[in-house]
Amino acid sequence: MPITAETYFEHNGETKTISDHDRDLIHELRKRNDSVCHLDQYIANVQLDKDLKMFWTELKNQEKENVRRLKKIIVGHIKTSCL
Repeated sequence: MPITAETYFEHNGETKTISDHDRDLIHELRKRNDSVCHLDQYIANVQLDKDLKMFWTELKNQEKENVRRLKKIIVGHIKTSCL
């Protein structure tokens, strides 16, 4: 009997190892950290456009601050055994 999509995903999500909000924090940290890395390339690609370079640099600094804040929140959750 072939496995249908319904059967394949029948038990998906039954077991959770962390809460949804903790998973969201970790997922967002990964996305924003990746963004910082990509912004380095965007800054390098700008060449002589000072306004665009300033924009990407400001965005990078904002994302670095977001990463710092997310890490602090995640550490707090770890300390309180929330994860």
